[in-house]
Amino acid sequence: MAGRVCMVTGGGSGIGRATALLMAAEGAAAVVVAGRRIDEGEAVAAACRTAGAESLFLRTDVTVEEDVSRLVQTTLERFGRLDVAFDNAGRQEKKGAVEEQTGETFDAVFDANVRSVFLCLRHQIPAMLSRGGGSIVVNASVSGVRNPNPGLAIYSASKAAVISLMRSAAMECAPRGLRINAVAPGRVVTDMMMAAVSGVGGTEAVAAGLPLRRMGRPEEVAEAVVWLASDQSAYVVGHVLAADGGFLSA
Repeated sequence: MAGRVCMVTGGGSGIGRATALLMAAEGAAAVVVAGRRIDEGEAVAAACRTAGAESLFLRTDVTVEEDVSRLVQTTLERFGRLDVAFDNAGRQEKKGAVEEQTGETFDAVFDANVRSVFLCLRHQIPAMLSRGGGSIVVNASVSGVRNPNPGLAIYSASKAAVISLMRSAAMECAPRGLRINAVAPGRVVTDMMMAAVSGVGGTEAVAAGLPLRRMGRPEEVAEAVVWLASDQSAYVVGHVLAADGGFLSA
C-alpha cells in the first residue's frame, strides 16, 4: 500500500475498520473512511493517522448516488487521486423463510449490498482510469457462492449478484489497467455475524462446523483484501478469494 490513496466504505467497524487500519500500517499515503456512523468513523480515521497515513472520515450513505459522488470527488480534491478502494458496506435481513420476507426487506438488502457496489464502481472506475488505473476489492460472501444455511435467501442472492457484477466490471476494466476482485468472508466475528449466529447455536456451534474449528477475525480478512488490492496480486483479476476457514471446501 506504500504511497497509495485508499478508500474503505463501511469503514467504521468490523472488516472495514480492520482493512483501513492495515492499509495505514502498510504505508498508505491516505485512507479515506466512509460510513454512516460518525463517532466510529472518526475514531478509525484518527487511528489511521496515528499509524502514519493521512486520513479523513466522510459520512456517506453508499446507497445514495449523490453521497458516493461526493465521496469520490472529495477524495480527488483532497489527495489528487484514488488508487485503491474496498467496497465493503452491506447488511443482512433478519432470518426467516422466503415467504416471510417483505418487498421492503428485499429492497433494503439489495440497495445496501448491490446498489452500493454499483454506485461505488460507477464513480471509482472513472476516477482511477483517469490516472492510469488502480485496484478495487468488493466484499462478497461465501453466501454468494453457497448459501450456508436457510433463512438468508435475500442476503445470499444479493451477494451472488455482487460477484456477478464484480466479474463483469473486472473484464471491462482489466484491459485498461484497473483490476477488480472480491473477497468472500465466511464466519467472521463481526456485529452482523454475531447477530446471525445467535440463532444457530452461537459461536461454539458455528466454529465446530468449520474445518479450522474457529471463527475468523476481521484482521484475517483484511489481510486478504490488502493482498488483492496490492501489486503482489498483479496477475489476479475477476477472482473471488474465500477467507472462510475452509467452509466452501468442507
